[in-house]
Amino acid sequence: MQPGYTCQRCIKSLCTPNKPSAQLLRPFSSRRTCRLEQTKAPARRPALSPSLSRSIRPRRAVSSVTTRGEVPKEEPIEFPSPTGLSTAPVPEVTGRPLLQANNLFHPFSKSPSPEIRQRAAFIKRHASCPHPSHHQTRLPIAPGDPEARKAVGSAGQPPAHVNFECPDCGIPVYCSEGHWADDYESHLEICDVLREINEDDHDLLSGRFFPEFEYPGAQMEEALVNMTNWDTFLYSREFRAINEARSMRQATRLLTYPVTIGSVLHELSPYNIRRGGRLTAEGLKSLTALRYTLHPPRTGAGLDMKGLRPNPPPVRIFILGARAESSIPREVWVQLSHLFPRVSFHLIFIGPESMTNRDSEFPLPERTPANPFGAIVEDRISHQMKISTYVEYYHTLHEAGHFYPYDPYFDCFMLFHPGLGHPASSHEWEETLPQLLETKVPILATGYTEWDMERDRKWVEEKVGGEVDILMEAGENRFRSLRWDLNDLDPQDISCGNWGIWGFRGKRYETTRKDAV
Repeated sequence: MQPGYTCQRCIKSLCTPNKPSAQLLRPFSSRRTCRLEQTKAPARRPALSPSLSRSIRPRRAVSSVTTRGEVPKEEPIEFPSPTGLSTAPVPEVTGRPLLQANNLFHPFSKSPSPEIRQRAAFIKRHASCPHPSHHQTRLPIAPGDPEARKAVGSAGQPPAHVNFECPDCGIPVYCSEGHWADDYESHLEICDVLREINEDDHDLLSGRFFPEFEYPGAQMEEALVNMTNWDTFLYSREFRAINEARSMRQATRLLTYPVTIGSVLHELSPYNIRRGGRLTAEGLKSLTALRYTLHPPRTGAGLDMKGLRPNPPPVRIFILGARAESSIPREVWVQLSHLFPRVSFHLIFIGPESMTNRDSEFPLPERTPANPFGAIVEDRISHQMKISTYVEYYHTLHEAGHFYPYDPYFDCFMLFHPGLGHPASSHEWEETLPQLLETKVPILATGYTEWDMERDRKWVEEKVGGEVDILMEAGENRFRSLRWDLNDLDPQDISCGNWGIWGFRGKRYETTRKDAV
C-alpha cells in the first residue's frame, strides 16, 4: 500500500539551503558540504470559515507548500496500488500549486518563495563578482576558476559583491549590468545550467504533488535488477514511471546515495575487470569477498524447528565525514536493502557534522558505559536495516577499538565528497587515512567534479605512497545525481552530487615460503 501524499522529509532534504555555516566558506569547486540543507517549515494553513471547515474531511497533505486562500480538493488518505509500477492516478488539486510547470522561472530576488528571496540576499552579501577587472579575492585552485582571470597586484578595481541578476538565468552573477554585458561570452558557458537550477529550486516549492518521491518495496528475488543506467534501474526496480527530465533530476538527487553504494557492491554491478570496466584485479578480490556475503546461497531456512538456521552478522557500511546524507529520509536508504534481500545492513554515520538537519533529535544521548560515544541508534527502520550515528571523528573511535574487529567479508567504508585533498580539510584526514588503510577493507569515495576527485586521489597517493591498492579507477559515476547544485558563496561554482567514484584499500602483502639451502 503506497501513501498518497508527498513525504515532507523528502521535500526538506531537497529544498534550497539556508545560510551556510562557517565551514562552507570555501573556494571554487571544492566544497564538501552537500547541498541538502534544511529549509524553514511551511507556513501554517490559515483558519477556514466554519462552513468550509465542515465541508472538508480530515486528510493528509499532498504537497509541500500551502498558501493563503488555496482550497485543495478532497483526497483519500491512501491510494491502493500494487507495489512497484503503480497505476493509481495522481490526485487532482485545484488552486493548490503555487507555481505551474510553465511558470517556474523567476529571478531569485523576485521569487514568490520567501526562502529563495532570502537565498538571493545571502548570495548578494557573500559572492564576489567574477569580472576580470576586479582584484582576486583568493588564489585560484582549479582549472577554469574565474579567479585566475582577475588582476593581481595594485592594478584593477577592488573586489565587489554580486548585485545584478542575469535576465536569462535569474541568479545574481555580476556586480553591475555593465560587467555582465562585458563578460557575457564567459557567462554563457553556465547560463543554461543556472537557469535549470533556478527552475528546479522553484519546482520543489511549487506545491505540486511529487510522485517521484514514492518508493517501491521489496520485489521477488527472481526479478533481476539492471544497473546499466538510471533508466534501466528504475524500470527493473519497478519505480513509478518518470516521464519528465525535471522529475528525474529531483528523484536522483536523493537516490544517488544508496544506489551508488549498491551499484559497486552488487553482483550485477556495471563495473567489472573488462576493458573500460574500471575494476582492477585487487578490486575484484575485495568485492568478491563482500559479494559472497551479500548474495548468500539459499540455506533451506523455514519457520519450523527443522528450518532454524544461524543468521550471519549484518554488513557494516561506515559512512565517514557524514553530513546531510545522514538526514536523508530513511525510506531512501531502505532501497539499499531491497537490492540485497537476504542480508541485513548496519549503516554507521560518523563525523562531527553527522547530525546536520536533524535538530529534532537533539539533545544527544548521554555518554554512558553502555554507550560511551553517545551514539544515536535507529533499529526499527526495517527488519533488514539499522542506522547508528556518531558525532565524533573516526580516528577517535578507531583508537578506542570501538568497531574492532574489521572483516573484509562484512565491512566497507564509504566517503561521500570527503575533500581529502582540499586545503581546508586535508589536515582532518591525515590521521584518519593510515587507520583506514590498516583495516584492509574496501574504501569507496566520490567527488563533486572530475577535478575534485582527481585531487583527492593524488593526495592519497602522495601521503601513503605504495601502501595503497587501487580497487577501482577514478571515473564518472553511472548513478550520479542528475540535478546540478549551486554554491551560494560562488554562483560560478556548479556541481552535482556523487559525480565520480573510485576505490582503494590498504596494501596487502602475500608471504611466500622459501626453502633454506
